Amino acid sequence: MAEHEHVRVAVIGSGFGGLGAAVRLRREGITDFVVLERADGVGGTWRDNSYPGCACDVPSHLYSFSFAPNPDWPRTFSGQEHIRAYLEHVTDVFGLRPHLRFGAEVKLMRWDGERLRWEIETARGTLTADVVVSATGPLSDPKTPGIPGLETFPGKVFHSARWDHDYDLRGKRVAMVGTGASAIQIVPAIQRQVGRLTLFQRTPPWVMPRMDRAIGAAERRLHRALPFTTRLRRGMLWGIRELQVQAFTKHPDELGLVERLAKRNMARAVKDPALRAKLTPDYRIGCKRILLSSEYYPALARPNVDVVASGLSEIRGSTVVAADGSEAEVDAIIFGTGFHVTDMPIAERVVGAEGVTLAETWKGGMRALRGASAAGFPNWMTIIGPNTGLGNSSMILMIESQLTYMADYLRQLDVLAVPPGPGGTGGGRVALDARPAAVDAWNHRVQERMKRTVWNTGGCTSWYLDPSGRNTTIWPGTTAEFRRATRRVDLAEYEVVRRPGTRDADAGPVAGRTSEAAA
Repeated sequence: MAEHEHVRVAVIGSGFGGLGAAVRLRREGITDFVVLERADGVGGTWRDNSYPGCACDVPSHLYSFSFAPNPDWPRTFSGQEHIRAYLEHVTDVFGLRPHLRFGAEVKLMRWDGERLRWEIETARGTLTADVVVSATGPLSDPKTPGIPGLETFPGKVFHSARWDHDYDLRGKRVAMVGTGASAIQIVPAIQRQVGRLTLFQRTPPWVMPRMDRAIGAAERRLHRALPFTTRLRRGMLWGIRELQVQAFTKHPDELGLVERLAKRNMARAVKDPALRAKLTPDYRIGCKRILLSSEYYPALARPNVDVVASGLSEIRGSTVVAADGSEAEVDAIIFGTGFHVTDMPIAERVVGAEGVTLAETWKGGMRALRGASAAGFPNWMTIIGPNTGLGNSSMILMIESQLTYMADYLRQLDVLAVPPGPGGTGGGRVALDARPAAVDAWNHRVQERMKRTVWNTGGCTSWYLDPSGRNTTIWPGTTAEFRRATRRVDLAEYEVVRRPGTRDADAGPVAGRTSEAAA
């Protein structure tokens, strides 16, 4: 990285959000940007999560960019290796390699109000940028609980997102901690090779069959020859999920039928009534993410698997102890305990206009205007920000909507920065800072809609909720609604920040922050 390098846009992260932002910048004619990535390759969560059985629970043709359709998906639900290969392909096809800076973990970002730019310290050096697009994603930093005695455990310990491929699980006694989306894929993938598997289940998930199949060569040839068939397939997958949204957001009682189907799925594989009782949730389906697997329940019914209906509470040497007092001797502990979602570590490294970090600003809960802009942090945007998550569809849809918003944001900066003509009011570079009132109004609308959703009324405690019980993660509507809400930037929701001492055409020197509204 060149010393004192300055770019128009710095993108943080090279997962779907960061690569999507890079593609959109190039399509907008912007080439003065870099993508800062802490690892040594692209892929984000699909690079980091390489555990056995890792795959997506959203259909392949919907879990891909609309501007980069892939007619050659090998399965209806793709595995990690196929998704990562797709992201490598996107990187090459759209010429993103020259913009990538690997090993460039961001240590600190600080807003310079005098020069209206971000100062960015990375592991590879420093640079400045007019605009920062943070695409670190909520599933990037693993969360491992502080279990008493963990530091003295003599065996192997790792998180599902940091899988140790050099460790041989064959014949080992393994503790799997957690029953989320990763765990239900890991359990059947390792059950046949381990000597004994003990699953620590704090809360049982609702699990539906995963209707996965190989996509045949003829089907793939059709998609290559007639691209509209790929778009049609994607559109049908999208439409079905849009129709499902009302059950999650307005009429949770309608999900009772889905619960009965999930119970039948369990009953087919688990004949032991005691085990079925352990695996049956006591909350409304959909309150936590509905998981998809046709192999999870059969694996749990195998004789070398023990299900402990309690969380892991203590470790004594090689003995793991559950909260209910049950014990097991193990050689390895695998944590499938999720990520820092409502307390993203990147927020500790972003210092805004008032000299406080984003983490301090979000101490009472994450909030951002249209999921993108935080008050007090000019020219800083986040992809997959607060309340942009989905419970039943593809996050790529939400990412693309946010990229549209990002593109218009940059256009508005260009328009506002045009030098003043006769009687004009422009003048020099500017920044946009979300008005606190606009952020509050947006957040209030979102939280009011959230009150009736299954995520808030379903009777569970999920990773969607922050420590105060607020759902700062999920979007309480359809993807079409979010697309409309992020189609363009409303300048009335922003303050226009100009450099101190800048003169307007019709006035004297102005302060560093003005209150211009949309024309």
